[in-house]
Parts: sequence; structure tokens; C-alpha cells
Amino acid sequence: MTTYNDNIKISELLNNEEATALLTKHLPEFINEPSFKMASHFTLDQLAAIPQVDLPEEILSALKADLANVTFESAEAPKARKAMNSKSDSLAGKVITITGAGSGIGRASAVLMAARGAKLVLVDYNVTTGEETLELVKEQDGEAIFVQADVSKEEDVENYIQKAVETFGKIDVAFNNAGIIQKFQPFHETSLNDFSRIIDVNLKGIFLGMKHALNVMVQQGYGHVINTASTTALRAEHSLAAYTASKHGVAGLTKAAAIEYVRKGIRVNAICPGGVATTLTAAVPQMLQESDYMPEEFPNMRIGRFAEPEELAELVAFLASDGSSYMTGSIIVADGGLTL
Repeated sequence: MTTYNDNIKISELLNNEEATALLTKHLPEFINEPSFKMASHFTLDQLAAIPQVDLPEEILSALKADLANVTFESAEAPKARKAMNSKSDSLAGKVITITGAGSGIGRASAVLMAARGAKLVLVDYNVTTGEETLELVKEQDGEAIFVQADVSKEEDVENYIQKAVETFGKIDVAFNNAGIIQKFQPFHETSLNDFSRIIDVNLKGIFLGMKHALNVMVQQGYGHVINTASTTALRAEHSLAAYTASKHGVAGLTKAAAIEYVRKGIRVNAICPGGVATTLTAAVPQMLQESDYMPEEFPNMRIGRFAEPEELAELVAFLASDGSSYMTGSIIVADGGLTL
């Protein structure tokens, strides 16, 4: 046991019930500020020396006088933090909603996360492909339900969120992945209908998925939202103005929610794939042929190939795991060097 001295750090004060009460008495507003906890390795004198910290000398002196009567456990030598073990990628027991689960990244992520123990709510507009994914999940001995939904319709989004809670009692992770591609065309030839459809699915759909998942997560006090953006969230893609706008918006929503909910136990991140071998990208050649339009530039896949959906699924599964616990507001690029 030891009495208070000027070498005692704030972390030690916060771990002592009597000292914490005195901090609350003398610093009633400051003690609840995140900056106070971030200064856990400072002593009180070191904290008071920071110009941005308004800690009057008379308050500091009165606090230290009261602390002089407090005893503390002798500090132990710091212990090394345990390394992440091989089970850090486990998703056992986590409830995860996945939109766009009927194909591509959504399907690959569903199969992988089911194999790692997650309970899934599979969401897709296409009933046939969505139920196919459900069967693939069951082949992994996974536990899942399928809910048909148009992610651009709020009532459909509310429904699959409600089904998730009714079935599994919580939502640990919401993977907002559904999206569509626009046809390549000059900006001035893009119709309002085409623009609205892209925005409705790619941006409004993400917004609605986030909104209703966050409502559940706020009540729980925890959760993680993962959004699928694109490299077009970081730079423009030639002849894809509406798609580029929608994905820029996804990055914006991700960062806005991350900063708003970071102190509520909720994290929000986004992935930015480059070219991925999915049904969406497979349709591009025919789309170009039918439109009789060729962009002046094409993306340069410097790695020399498209990504496989399973490669992006590994990233999604990592984000869904506890291994990503310090990440929020991250816009993660996995593009084979496309944006270099």
C-alpha cells in the first residue's frame, strides 16, 4: 500500500474508488471528458501543465490535499498484453445481417462467416439467389434466415431488421452490401430516372440499412456497421457519374456515423473494392455492347486480374470479428493497386 504522491498516474486514480470520488468532487465536468481518460498515463501535474487544460492551481492544490489521505495498491510491473490467438477471427454467436447476400461479395461473406460461427440474416431482392445462399450456409452447418427485401424501401429494411431481432435477439454486425452498377454513359446523357435508381439502391439503401441497424445498436449499447463502398468512393470513374456520386456518399455516411456513434460502443467502417469478379462486373461487356458506347478510359488493374469475391469476404469477416476492435471510420481499400 502507498499514499498519494505526485508520481501517481491518472489511471491509478481512476482505479481507486475513493480517489475517483475526489476527482468527481473537484473536477465534476472534466472527469467525464474523453480527453481525461486519454491522459491516463499522465500525473496530475503533467496534465495541468498542458496549455489547453484549464486546471486552476487552487483546484489542483485542494484536490491533491484531499488525495493525500487516500491509500493506493502498490503498482505492479506492467504485464505484456496477450497476443491475439488463432481464434481472434471467430464469429461464434455474432448475429450479422448481410444485404446483397444472393451473389458476389455478399454470398462469399455469408458462407465464410457462417463457417466461423456467425448467425446470419441474409437479405436480397432476388429470392432465388438469396435462397441459394441460404442453402450454401446450411451446408456449412450455419444458422441463418433469408428475408427478401428492396433495400431502397424503408418498410422492407425495417422488416429485415425486425426479423433479425425477433429471430436472434440482437444485431452485432450490419453488413450493408447491396448495390447496382449503372451503364457507362456520358454525364449529360444520364437520365434522371437512371440517376435516381442508382442513388436509391446504392446510397439510400445504405442510409436506411444504417439508420435502422443503428437504432437497434444504440439500444444494445454496441454494434458494428460495415458498408460496401468502392474505389469510386475515392476517385471518379470515367462515364459512371451516378455510381461515383453514390459511392462517395457511402464513404461520407460511414465517416459521419463513425464520429457520431464512436462513444456509444458502435463502430462504422467501409470497404472499397476495385474490380471484383461478380455478376455485376460480368454484365459490363454486354452493357457496353448494347449501349454502343466506349469510355475513354478503363480502370487499370495493376495486379493483373479482378479480385475473387472470397478475397473480399476475408476482409469483411476480419472487420466483423473482434480483431478489428480499434477500427472505426476506416475506408479500407482492397483494389489490386487500382488507385495507385
